[in-house]
Amino acid sequence: MKSIAALALLMVACASVGLLVCGGDVLEVGLVGGLPVGNAVAALAVTSIAGIPMLLSTRGTLLRRVAIASFCGALAWLPVSIALAGNTALNFSGWRGSAWLVFSLVLHFVVVCVLLWAFAVRMLAMFRRSGAGSRAAN
Repeated sequence: MKSIAALALLMVACASVGLLVCGGDVLEVGLVGGLPVGNAVAALAVTSIAGIPMLLSTRGTLLRRVAIASFCGALAWLPVSIALAGNTALNFSGWRGSAWLVFSLVLHFVVVCVLLWAFAVRMLAMFRRSGAGSRAAN
């Protein structure tokens, strides 16, 4: 069941990133409160990517704790961005733009690294369960 949920989150992330890459006028449409659709889609993308390792990791492991921390950071990305910008359009000026850029780059790097870590752990577990490791030794 968790694998299906992780796959669904991956599909949401791919659709979100695809929409951001392809662009379009829809990204500039304002939601309630003036938040552009593009900003909401970007937040959805990073949050859904950060949610995948939480589903793939085993409870009580270091990976799970790091995945939860990265998910909390992803959830905080949009509110922190709005607070730094002082507006929902995320128009920055001065040092706040640099601070936002560093925060965003570090957060996205961490989210991707944790995702790759979770995939590697999952693949290793599948490899061990299949007995492929013991067959290769023979």
